Amino acid sequence: MSKGIEQLYRETREQSETFCAPLNDEDCNLQADDFVSPPKWHLAHTSWFFETFLLKPFLEGYTTPDPLYEVLFNSYYNGVGEQFPRPRRGMLSRPTLTQVLDYRSHVDGAMASLLASKSHVEREAILARTELGVEHERQHQELFFTDIKYSLAINPLLPTYIEAARIEEADIAATQWHSYQGGLVEAGFDGEGFCFDNELPRHKTFVGSFELANRLVSNAEYQEFIDDDGYQRPELWLSDGWNTVTSQGWQAPQYWLQRDGSALEYTLHGVRPRLADTPVCHVSGYEADAYARWAGARLPTEYEWELAAAQAQASVPRTQASGVDTGYYHPRAARARDGMQQLYGECWQWTQSAYSPYPGFSSPPGAIGEYNGKFMSNQWVLRGGSCVTKSEQVRSSYRNFFYPQDRWQFSGIRLARNPRKQT
Repeated sequence: MSKGIEQLYRETREQSETFCAPLNDEDCNLQADDFVSPPKWHLAHTSWFFETFLLKPFLEGYTTPDPLYEVLFNSYYNGVGEQFPRPRRGMLSRPTLTQVLDYRSHVDGAMASLLASKSHVEREAILARTELGVEHERQHQELFFTDIKYSLAINPLLPTYIEAARIEEADIAATQWHSYQGGLVEAGFDGEGFCFDNELPRHKTFVGSFELANRLVSNAEYQEFIDDDGYQRPELWLSDGWNTVTSQGWQAPQYWLQRDGSALEYTLHGVRPRLADTPVCHVSGYEADAYARWAGARLPTEYEWELAAAQAQASVPRTQASGVDTGYYHPRAARARDGMQQLYGECWQWTQSAYSPYPGFSSPPGAIGEYNGKFMSNQWVLRGGSCVTKSEQVRSSYRNFFYPQDRWQFSGIRLARNPRKQT
């Protein structure tokens, strides 16, 4: 890593609190549904992670501010012990936000002492777990944005999280299709630096020849699907998708609005005109799959996406920062130019691949092994990172995963298809 772990730790911890700064105390306890968490809980849980997996096992004499925090802020680690029910996190008015910030300060002070112990017998494990903790907090920073957007959006006032300069509509070109030969390829993390355990081991897999769209599907293109009764045509949908659409009454992506004949979209920067060339966002895997079928295409496999992204990254270095680093928390349109675009930092891109372990995968021992492995069932893989992903996290091998009905994430669509037959 280019930065020292102590600096990386401090910057990440400070950034979490900076992201919460535009909120008031009431906002910090919002939980609009079972699957989202309040900002205050994210602040506490990320501290709990460092306390549980570093301070308690490695810092002699460490004491927690409250033993019950072990239960209140444990997310899903059964190996650690009991957890407070996730759907009721918003009921935790105590500890107060001030007390949670004091808890963070307490953990930070203890972590500074632990990291200063250069001769600690477990120094290697401490550094590795600290780096995992930093990456874990960055993931929760992303969840902070998706969760607070969902919770604010149920308010009829549609509050603005933070003001930002408006992005002008772009003039994008028609979709270009890039061809890939396929064959026996290597997939998974390769190189130096950090990766999550679900990106390993690197392994060989066969990928057939395919074509991939050079950019994400736009709002205007998705509107055509809606106008062609896409949400009313069962032949376009997977069975579970059709059941979800009909039971939920979906007619458009999440956060699309229509007022006085104007097409609008709720964003973290407030209600804004829906730009035609901006990537369609906040669609479920089912919606992405149905749109692809309507468009005469399909969703890529995760291996196809990784192959294309790795080749693009090798030929043209990725320099564009994600929205988290630019302060603009909404996808931006592609530009009218050649080459693969929007691979990183705009929308997570649904793939048709089930989230499952790579050949030879094994979880680390102990409770920390619950981080990824136990979720490798019934979910779909997404690739690429979004406008609220830390730019330092995204890479061609990074695997995100959600249930195909989920759409509160910044998730979009990139099309794939089988090679066109020459005539």
